[in-house]
Amino acid sequence: MEKKRLVSMLLAGVMTLSLVGCGDTASAPAESGDNGAAAATEAGADAGADAGAEASAAGAGLDDSTPITLNMWCIATESDSNRKSYENAIKDMETNHPNVTLNWEAFENESYKTKIKAAVSANEMPDIFFTWSCAFLGDFVSAGKVQCLDEAYEKYKNELPEAMLKNTTFDGKHYGVPLTMNIVGLFANMDILKEAGYDEIPGTYEDFIKCCDALKAKGKIPFGCAGKETWCVTEYLESIIEKSAGASTLDAIFAGTDSWNNQDVADAVDTFQKLIKDGYFDPSGIGLSNDEVKANFMAGKYAFYMNGTWNCADFAANAEFLPKVKVGEFPVINADKSKLGQLIGGPSDTLAVAASSPNAAAAADYTFELGKLICHYGYLDGCGLPAWTPYGDTSSVNPLTQAVADIVQKSDYMVLFGDTAMAADKAQTYLSYVDQVYGCQIDGKGFIEGLAKDIK
Repeated sequence: MEKKRLVSMLLAGVMTLSLVGCGDTASAPAESGDNGAAAATEAGADAGADAGAEASAAGAGLDDSTPITLNMWCIATESDSNRKSYENAIKDMETNHPNVTLNWEAFENESYKTKIKAAVSANEMPDIFFTWSCAFLGDFVSAGKVQCLDEAYEKYKNELPEAMLKNTTFDGKHYGVPLTMNIVGLFANMDILKEAGYDEIPGTYEDFIKCCDALKAKGKIPFGCAGKETWCVTEYLESIIEKSAGASTLDAIFAGTDSWNNQDVADAVDTFQKLIKDGYFDPSGIGLSNDEVKANFMAGKYAFYMNGTWNCADFAANAEFLPKVKVGEFPVINADKSKLGQLIGGPSDTLAVAASSPNAAAAADYTFELGKLICHYGYLDGCGLPAWTPYGDTSSVNPLTQAVADIVQKSDYMVLFGDTAMAADKAQTYLSYVDQVYGCQIDGKGFIEGLAKDIK
């Protein structure tokens, strides 16, 4: 009963929080950041319409009497925390719809971004594809390459709160099926913290720095960060900016309504670099992948690991490691501008349907049903919090995911991950500056002035 009540409270909070994070991109199609997609907007829309007109099944929903084949691309690789939830969901779909043959491929996160953008530009998309919400999806919507899902959504709206579709809604139309949602969590190896005299994750920034100094004195590295994958660096930097400049400021900057030329942001970048220069980060991390850094954290090389809460599944699956790990929130740096309860994250992982699919209407129905199952199994596995209304027995949800649910329930503002919230070209520019920050090639002043100049 307590867990069911927690889920209800969680959903109430999440439905409110999901309204925040994308700025104007959630009410109108995003400005296209992919030149190829932008150039193909008119042609792509026409091609999608032509393909739909030629296909006999395009206008029909999912019909269990008609054999069809659907192709899907996603990022649920063998090493991805969500792999099991995809496999279980697809197995259920094979049972529920034996007439549908689903051919699916999974690609590594960064390479997939390049692949799906190229496919959109060339009008060579699979029927169903994984995408991130807000501007990333908005670029494809602007190019006329994504099927509107309004009709299919009517069949599922009692199970999927419309607030959860906020980040995938453009000009009042729905274009994506959300899966689980996540935030950036501060994971701590408590065995290492105990060696430095700490039984809990420090709650204030002052105590946090003292803890890092105590860890160093014991010969322990406070942080691991995968510099080889820039999105991992943003998990640290965005949290520090948010806890310095405030969530509304960072949100407005990502949305393009405020300038990057903000002294609080510059100060936050300098704070991040001070942590690097003071030896709180593994110096070899700049050349490591996220899988390598995560493995190092679990092996006891680092005390802290800032990353998405989808990691709860892998941590909970390791019986030896689970008792050692806790998850918390990065502490407030500037209490005049920020507070606890301001988080990085929100509903982002999404499935969408290509407008050019010869079975677009059937694919839309299939995608909603598949998305619901992925969300269900992902939540049970601890890969994230549910975008869909939970059902069935959720008593097996691991304690780390329950701790994240508690953090979210107490929060009041979420800012979606920057490289998702911004249009593709702006996100790429932003990530290039983040790289320079982690390598200490530019300071806070160079970061804000460069981005203010290069992102209009």
